[in-house]
Amino acid sequence: MRKTFVLDTNVLLHDPNALTKFQDNHVVVPIEVVEEIDRFKRDPSEKGRNARQISRLLDEFRQRGNLAEGVTLDEVSGGTLRVVFCRAETLAQLPPELRSGNGDNNILAVALEQRLHEVMGSQPPVVLVTKDTNLRIKADAVGLIAQDYTTDKVDIADLYPGFCELWVSAEQMDRVKDAAGLALSSLPEGSGAVAGLQANEGVTLIDQAQPNHTLLARFHARSGSLLPLQRAAKVKLGRIQPRNREQTFALDLLLDPDIQLITLVGKAGTGKTLLALAAGLNQVADERLYDRLLVTRPVIPLGKDIGFLPGDLEEKMGPWMQPIIDNLDFLLGGGDESHPQRGGQRAPRNSWSDLKGMGLLEVEAISYIRGRSIPRQYMVVDEAQNLTPHEVKTIVTRVGQGTKIVLTGDPYQIDNPYVDAESNGLTWLVERFKGQVLAGHVTLSRGERSELAELAANLL
Repeated sequence: MRKTFVLDTNVLLHDPNALTKFQDNHVVVPIEVVEEIDRFKRDPSEKGRNARQISRLLDEFRQRGNLAEGVTLDEVSGGTLRVVFCRAETLAQLPPELRSGNGDNNILAVALEQRLHEVMGSQPPVVLVTKDTNLRIKADAVGLIAQDYTTDKVDIADLYPGFCELWVSAEQMDRVKDAAGLALSSLPEGSGAVAGLQANEGVTLIDQAQPNHTLLARFHARSGSLLPLQRAAKVKLGRIQPRNREQTFALDLLLDPDIQLITLVGKAGTGKTLLALAAGLNQVADERLYDRLLVTRPVIPLGKDIGFLPGDLEEKMGPWMQPIIDNLDFLLGGGDESHPQRGGQRAPRNSWSDLKGMGLLEVEAISYIRGRSIPRQYMVVDEAQNLTPHEVKTIVTRVGQGTKIVLTGDPYQIDNPYVDAESNGLTWLVERFKGQVLAGHVTLSRGERSELAELAANLL
């Protein structure tokens, strides 16, 4: 059955192409939404760019016919689009508390008017689509159906982990170590996760006769075979060594030049950023596979913003990039773990600045990445859970020839008020690139920062 979807402003600002995502249904845009989009169009942020894109899209549909009467969104599906005014008589039918005429109430009145047409039998069921929790509550209170915009949402509980377990015989485990590896076609169909293996998925092989005998491997989709993990053991990363199975899977992906896109998801202290930077420094400074290590992160504060920062761009970026600098300082010898209380002999704090001086390291704001083409670089996007799907698309499409990009983040630590654990760009990217030959993913769950950090991440 066709439905009528009334869209709120935040839905269009979140996804400028939302108008085209409702297939053969009817889409209604209240005039209040158009007014709010007009107020956002001068904003220099991503919201402003999205607002301008929506305005252009609405203008394209206007050329097909009268938006007040309705225009066809897609000739094949038959969906339609209308721009509707809020009538004073409909606003008067709202409860007294909701008759103030503000933006949300006007949108609510438009949805209520469409609902009245539905009751009279002249229109399909009406659904108000909004990302505003309070507006959904108001809609429910006046008897309207309301729902969140779920087109780009990913169920965080079912997020692809990037690895699995597979029970095999001892003979099959030995064949994994051969040059050609263990062909997946040689395993019986009922062998656990065989049917659902994704490209570059990590696999823990368990001996059926001796469960304590295990082997870590990775599924190579091009050859259709399982090959053992070898890169983490061969490459020397100083004090950095994988401490658990998940970190071993992650490091093998990070050190593989054939994998161009890697996503690392995990709670605080699981080593996402540290592993990404360690692998990047090795491939930039030692192996010379890439010309530069490029590190960036969104500038979204935790808690109340302290305001504008003084100085030039590099000085302004200093506080935002301090977590990255701390990791680089640790990798370049800034402390001795064997003496945690004394700290050991520390290297100079400007060791990371030396890398910048040699042209091997670049730290910059993510705000200025639009329009760039980034070839032959190892790129790390930290705190990617604070990015929207549209922003992630903008970043990944900047990747040039010979560049590897790594996105890290924790979906449960989001500071951006416009995304959540299920609608952020990082989890969206994991789901979209699952099974692609050029991409790999690992979800890290075991904290290795410290005993206290792990306890806090689990209890708080």
